[in-house]
Amino acid sequence: MMNQSSSNTIVGRQEQRAAMLTTCLGCVLNVCDIDHARHPLRRTVSFLHLALMSGADASACMVDPATAWLRLPRVSLAHCLRGFAVRDTRAVELSNSQRVNYFPAMPHCTLSWFFSGTGALTELTTEGAPRCPFLPMPGRLVFSGPQTRPLVSRNPGPVHAMMVGFMPDAMSLLTGIDVSDFVNRTVSASDLLSDDWLDMCQRVFELDRDDQRIACIEQFLAPRWQAVRPGGAGPGHLIADWSDGLALRAANSGLGRSLRQIERRIKLWTGQPLRELRGQGRLERAFFDVVLAQEMGDVNWGDVACGAGFADQSHLCRQTRRITGFSPEELRRRIAQDEGFWVYRIWGFGDAETV
Repeated sequence: MMNQSSSNTIVGRQEQRAAMLTTCLGCVLNVCDIDHARHPLRRTVSFLHLALMSGADASACMVDPATAWLRLPRVSLAHCLRGFAVRDTRAVELSNSQRVNYFPAMPHCTLSWFFSGTGALTELTTEGAPRCPFLPMPGRLVFSGPQTRPLVSRNPGPVHAMMVGFMPDAMSLLTGIDVSDFVNRTVSASDLLSDDWLDMCQRVFELDRDDQRIACIEQFLAPRWQAVRPGGAGPGHLIADWSDGLALRAANSGLGRSLRQIERRIKLWTGQPLRELRGQGRLERAFFDVVLAQEMGDVNWGDVACGAGFADQSHLCRQTRRITGFSPEELRRRIAQDEGFWVYRIWGFGDAETV
């Protein structure tokens, strides 16, 4: 049995390791420009500190904190954009398994740029394994519609890419795209977008830094979103807030206000029924509740299920497996130990800000 002195020594070493990582990340932040200092690495500090204090292996948690980061959009675009996610593995050595990326089912559309490298995509089986074969991405500029199933992508080598998440109703208003035609589909954006959008996308390719690219996209979108933004569309980064606002807007739109007509409008705007959107909103809330519970040192899945609005713990487990491909506990373990779950880490651990 470990005595108190040995226990204190181990805890002290873990605290020192966490402090060293925090200091190193702080040095990185100091050399980043102001936009970069507001998003990614600060989320990594809290995650690594939590992982190390729980005894996890830092090398298993994340190869390099600068390989992935998230920036939330400016407040004026909060009901239009979900966020900007960047993946850059050019400066690190990854194994083949670490080049596999896991994504949950998600209600939003994504526009992705591959600045360097490429990828291939497939679905996730109910056992949590990639379904073969992987299909190559249809170009360097890619559009994906809402996804009702978890996905897996694979990069054959180093990659530098950026994904911009659009709320589906906003994408439809901005581009005229019928997002219901692109549910569970990934296509070349070059064959889909209008000339002014493609000109903006090309400018993004030509810029040197990710903060410049984000600024370019936001400057392009700001006047266009202001022109088409529906009344009552307020800020809301969470799926539950957005879907509630969507239901209210659907109830106040058009002549018919029956439940069936409201459902039809929502499915037309988003490609998915309101019930599905609310289910994803509950799971997102459960995800953040687990993050907070971990920081307190204990996760009670029954309490998490109840707090997020699930009927019981079994309901939470079924929904988690359907949307992510994993049970809640397995998902939590993979987020802490598997490089491929970087999307979950950048969204859940830290405090990215808007500008």
